[in-house]
Amino acid sequence: MKKQLLASALIVLFLSTVGLVSFTSKPDLPKRVIKNAPYTKAQLEKGKYLVKIMGCADCHAPKVMTAQGPIPDPQLGLSGHPAKIPVGKVAKDALTDWVLFHPMNTIAVGPWGVSFAANLTPDATGIGNWTEEQFIIALTEGKSKGLRTARPLLPPMPWPNYAGMKKEDLVAIFAYMKSCKPVENLVPQPIGPDKL
Repeated sequence: MKKQLLASALIVLFLSTVGLVSFTSKPDLPKRVIKNAPYTKAQLEKGKYLVKIMGCADCHAPKVMTAQGPIPDPQLGLSGHPAKIPVGKVAKDALTDWVLFHPMNTIAVGPWGVSFAANLTPDATGIGNWTEEQFIIALTEGKSKGLRTARPLLPPMPWPNYAGMKKEDLVAIFAYMKSCKPVENLVPQPIGPDKL
């Protein structure tokens, strides 16, 4: 009985050693694998750079408070206005002379009504199902969801500033956004001025 246990133990030890050797001899795999990724590393890096310098997180990222003031919440990325945060009371008489912003900068209120910063992450509630063409139409023609038959994008989205962007820059931005962490967040629909 002892000989059988010893033999079994040696076999297990041998197999685990062989398994360990073959496991550790495998090359390191990347931490994140994007299947059939059509974009290059250079495009992703350029997109990240453009998203940062264009200030996309100023409006499209929920904020956390720090000693230096609000900063984009790294856990929520570019997920837009958090669906669970209500608009709050709006002083309608101020709308003729003012544009108001939520402290998170994800809601804007003005003569057009209330607009909410969109979810730009690759979740289905964001741009997860969008095509490059839709993204380009949204940024260069100012159409919601990149559909030419949809409503216009509302202020403060500065889409006219992007209307003349090079296609390669727009594709790089799209590539980077599609590579970000998906965040489920169904942003509310705009509220017209008559509904305030």
